Amino acid sequence: MQNHDATKTLDVKGLKCPMPIVKAKKELDAMAPGETLAVLATDRGSVLDFQGWAKTNKTARLVEQQTVTSDDGREVYVHVIERQG
Repeated sequence: MQNHDATKTLDVKGLKCPMPIVKAKKELDAMAPGETLAVLATDRGSVLDFQGWAKTNKTARLVEQQTVTSDDGREVYVHVIERQG
């Protein structure tokens, strides 16, 4: 798995939406503007959910999304989100 140069990493693998977004929002609320959070999820639905959530959220900007394969062969969806001011 690649290093995303994010300030923090949140592992929500195994959780179904909307829990990855709920946990990401809680984590972002505690971060300073400009900091980034890499969210690691296994729910395929999280890709569209994070896109939609970022469009309507004024304190979060979706910087990058990618799919990687974990060491155990599972697809992991990586969402990098920047905390806005």
